[in-house]
Amino acid sequence: MTKTKTSAEKFKALHIKGDPLVLCNIWDAGSAKIVETAGAKAIATGSWAVAAANGYSDGENLPLGKAMQTLKSIADAVSVPVSVDLESGYGQAPARIADTVKQAADNGAAGLNLEDQIIGKGGLYKIKDQAARIAAASRAATNGTFINARTDVFLQAEPEAHIDELLKEAMLRAQAYHQAGADGLFVPGLINKMAIKVLCENSPIPVNIMVIPNCPDIGALAKLGVARISYGPGPYQAAMATITAQAQSLYS
Repeated sequence: MTKTKTSAEKFKALHIKGDPLVLCNIWDAGSAKIVETAGAKAIATGSWAVAAANGYSDGENLPLGKAMQTLKSIADAVSVPVSVDLESGYGQAPARIADTVKQAADNGAAGLNLEDQIIGKGGLYKIKDQAARIAAASRAATNGTFINARTDVFLQAEPEAHIDELLKEAMLRAQAYHQAGADGLFVPGLINKMAIKVLCENSPIPVNIMVIPNCPDIGALAKLGVARISYGPGPYQAAMATITAQAQSLYS
């Protein structure tokens, strides 16, 4: 527990506004060691990639036990802090979230992602309900595990949705999630420069942006005030594209 607490403290310190922590998301111990050897200051899983690598689709279809086994193998393989993507926490009730967070900490997680999407039903948890889930996660994180509160406000928005309305909703959630104990705000799907800047200026906790097509580059994100940059399923997809091409050349 002492080792994990120290790792959590190191991980939290890496979140610096304007000098973002860059995470090349991985899916197993082998990919984690490659990224660490390249010079990464921390390691982070991506739920989509971990599920796919184990033969499952994303959306908490990967059994929690397998997810924890994967986390432990990664944490045991590297010396830098490890953050795990817990999707929506493998349950709806705060008590269930607390149990999942405790398991993650016990298996070496210095940080975790917890999203506000309602798995299997679509839509987002109401702010007060997600805040209660985050509060439970915070109480369970006795080793100081960094709680990266993900909001899917931008991912689930309709194409015609007005960016100002989405931004207002994201800022309301940032405030509520911070008060509930979250350490960071993850906003996948947000690529608008002005909106990123406004959110970084007003969020009480460090902002995490995920790189997707048309997203500003690392340098631009740093200037906008971003503290953490993730690559999500991108690295896994790139690796699988290489394997696919090689396999096709061998067997076609």
